[in-house]
Amino acid sequence: MENEVIALPPCRTLTGFVFEPGCEEGLAIESFEPGTTLIVQTRNSQYRLVVLDGPCHRVLVEGGAIFPEAVPAVLQGASASGSLLKTGWIGVGLRMELFAYSRRVTTTRVRSVAIDNFPPLARLSVGGH
Repeated sequence: MENEVIALPPCRTLTGFVFEPGCEEGLAIESFEPGTTLIVQTRNSQYRLVVLDGPCHRVLVEGGAIFPEAVPAVLQGASASGSLLKTGWIGVGLRMELFAYSRRVTTTRVRSVAIDNFPPLARLSVGGH
């Protein structure tokens, strides 16, 4: 038993997690200005996230059965339903993890994520004016 090898599924290892599709296809919440609205479609629900503070991962979240009204939350990141978390990330194919109501909330796998709108100031700065 001393040399027993335990095989782990690839998504349960750091190397395997890095190669999960959602680790490349997705977005980092800290790259968005306050007021940016994201629409996240999971297997079971749709969520609307409004960025409050990107670098601190603070958002308003609304959607699904758990968030019938917009509530403040912290987007902890994306996971493959294991113990590894890509912080501040929403990844297609991964689960979104939020901290709200004094507990962690994990969604079903993300199918798509889209930018619904940018705040007015961000729109002006994109055009160079």
